[in-house]
Amino acid sequence: MRKYLFKAIVSSVLLTGLLIVGSWQLLLRYIDSPMAIVAPQHYMLERGSSLASVARWLGNKGYVEYPQIIILYSRITGEGKHIQAGEYVFEPMLTPRRLIEKLTGGEINYYAVTFVEGSRLSQLLATIAAQSRMEHSDPALLKKHIKWLAEGYASGEGLFFPDTYYYYSGMSDLDLLSQASRRMNQILTDAWAQRADKLPYKTAYQALIMASLIEKETGVAYEREQIAGVFVRRLRKKMRLQTDPTVIYGLGESFDGNLRSRDLKDSTNIYNTYRHFGLPPSPIAMPGKEAIYAALHPAAGDSLYFVAKGDGSHYFSSTFEEHNRAVRKYQLQQRKKNYRSAPGPNVN
Repeated sequence: MRKYLFKAIVSSVLLTGLLIVGSWQLLLRYIDSPMAIVAPQHYMLERGSSLASVARWLGNKGYVEYPQIIILYSRITGEGKHIQAGEYVFEPMLTPRRLIEKLTGGEINYYAVTFVEGSRLSQLLATIAAQSRMEHSDPALLKKHIKWLAEGYASGEGLFFPDTYYYYSGMSDLDLLSQASRRMNQILTDAWAQRADKLPYKTAYQALIMASLIEKETGVAYEREQIAGVFVRRLRKKMRLQTDPTVIYGLGESFDGNLRSRDLKDSTNIYNTYRHFGLPPSPIAMPGKEAIYAALHPAAGDSLYFVAKGDGSHYFSSTFEEHNRAVRKYQLQQRKKNYRSAPGPNVN
């Protein structure tokens, strides 16, 4: 009798074990099977939410047939116990196991925003304002934050490094500006430490101002150092820089796209380098890394003038007479619409 009872118990245990193993394998198969997601789905996981709430949302949407299985698997294994808040993207072929990995690993969705080289601060702020997923601060607070970042400088112009940045949904615009400011500070500090000898700048900020002029004047990348060389030599010789972009910057919103002779003669414009010696008071745009390098490593030579040739490049001259001939050839005779010259034919 005991023998038969023992066999019955053993058989029952084995059967139960087989059922458990079989059930577990079925559960794993379900956990590793793709959900019925046919297009990327954005999901905002609020702080304090649980995996169960995500599973139920998937079930309500029809992406999983049995959300309870996901919840059961999580409770048995302990996975998904600590998930991170944020916006997630659930892609096609996503399995419940991979879902749990995303949520516990904090693989939230990021958005890209690009600050373009040569842009002004006003354009940078407009780009930030257009980011619908970003948390936007009160204008007064934003202005105060920029003023704080620009403490010790003439303004916030040029203090933010132009690059592509990534932010998550709900990230503050103040955090993004701080990130771009730190990046510019680090790049400028490193570049200043490796600058060429005997440059006419007393501070790294002056080099940043120069870099912004180079950024706005450069049409082709290989000319950056040449343009820097012209500006540096003019500073050393106590010559006015006489570059149009500074005048345009000083005109602000009143500039209608047409730079007139009276604009070049206006000494009330403190950015008018046709009337004022030295560098302008602040950068006039956001210079990139290459422009900063050029400002600190100007090309050697004797050219003091350059004029746009109409194809993005410039003709460089060592004498005013040669420069005037270049102006007649490339500007007056051909009447190029993109006229930019430093200095122009009206130089005194």
